Amino acid sequence: MTQTAPARHISRTTLYFFGALGGILFGYDLGVISGVLPFIGKAWSLTAWDKGVITASLSVGAIVGALFSSRINEALGRRRTIMVAAAIVIVGTLAASFSPTFALLVISRLVIGLGIGLSSSTVPTYLSELAPARLRGAMGALNQIFIVLGILIAFLTSYWLGPISAWRWMFAGAIVPAVILLIGLAFLPETPRWLLKNGQEEEARRVLASAHGNTVNLDDEIATIREVIQMDTEAKPRFRDLFSGFVRPMMIVAILLAVGQQFSGVNAINAYFPTMLIGLGFATQAALLSGVLLGVTKFLFTAWVVFVVDRWGRKPLLLIGNVIMVITLVAAGLVVLNVHDTSTRGILMLVMMVLYLVGYELGWGAVVWVMMAEVFPLKYRAAGMGVSSVVLWAATGIVSAVFPLISAAGSLGIGGSMFLFAGINVVLFVLTKWLVPETKGRSLEQIELDLRARQGVAAKS
Repeated sequence: MTQTAPARHISRTTLYFFGALGGILFGYDLGVISGVLPFIGKAWSLTAWDKGVITASLSVGAIVGALFSSRINEALGRRRTIMVAAAIVIVGTLAASFSPTFALLVISRLVIGLGIGLSSSTVPTYLSELAPARLRGAMGALNQIFIVLGILIAFLTSYWLGPISAWRWMFAGAIVPAVILLIGLAFLPETPRWLLKNGQEEEARRVLASAHGNTVNLDDEIATIREVIQMDTEAKPRFRDLFSGFVRPMMIVAILLAVGQQFSGVNAINAYFPTMLIGLGFATQAALLSGVLLGVTKFLFTAWVVFVVDRWGRKPLLLIGNVIMVITLVAAGLVVLNVHDTSTRGILMLVMMVLYLVGYELGWGAVVWVMMAEVFPLKYRAAGMGVSSVVLWAATGIVSAVFPLISAAGSLGIGGSMFLFAGINVVLFVLTKWLVPETKGRSLEQIELDLRARQGVAAKS
């Protein structure tokens, strides 16, 4: 076996920490709007539609970022793409913090979304291509830990700044993780698969040695990656190829995961839970404190999933999560419709939403980003993750824009909205049971070769 010194003597902990730090940007900008809305809603006399537009504008920008992520990934590499994303978030965050009007705030959120879209479709790929097979699920879940940590930090920041109504400083908090990410990635390597694909074998060996240590035979690993690259370079990838041949089943799975994660209702809770509680009679600070409790729950259970995702498997966790979410959403709907005492109703809603997030983080929170990065062949991984991220962000935008309207008293109301999301989770359970494969414990190349074999596709000699 060829001996290769670790790249730049960077520990695996450092690699994965900064690789996953992009998740904090994702989480903070998703969560901070929940603390901002109660203040700008009053200051700017926003309607339900206005609140939906401001919340969803992040998703619209993220769609654009995800659309361009594939080309940028292939041209610049995973590492530099994340650095570009961090720089864009910094610019957008500064603009949002100083926005004097509704329109300029929406534009600023669009810019932030552009960076988040690039980051969210690239960070899981960066992690999955650095991690050894036995740790890949945990490392992918690490990205979700950072996402929920970002949400928790946003909730805490909103609670601390709530008494002085400093919503501009709430937005500005995103600059801190963005700067750390930008600086940190300047010292980290590119992924070995991208390096080898672009003719940099020696650097690829050094990165493999640094990221995997003594857990792999470098010659065997390089040979396996090269075999897949050879198959994947026989023809240039086309968009329509994602929906044809042996790739189509995995594209369907990725779209199901992307849509399901958002239509399960999670970002209606992340973005609007304090607003919902205020509508049910809670004081603003009490509602913001309840958001902090939700953030703590999300963080603790996502951290726990890291220890079980590679033992329990991806699919069982998705199914368990669906069952818990259905039960708690139905219970929450019944509480809203049948409990009329304000304090009792608020406390019961908080309990139900905490349990709902336990189910979400067990399954659809941590597992989706892991699996979307796993199921695509190398040739289509960047494009597939780009399309999946576009779909996910489109679903996020739909939920963010529509929820204030459907949860209004003249529409389904909060109770009816809970029942709607419960029904969607029943459908997701059935589709997951039917369509989603298990990917734990196998290298990315083994997953691809198995997929090709099942579809009767082989490399040309």
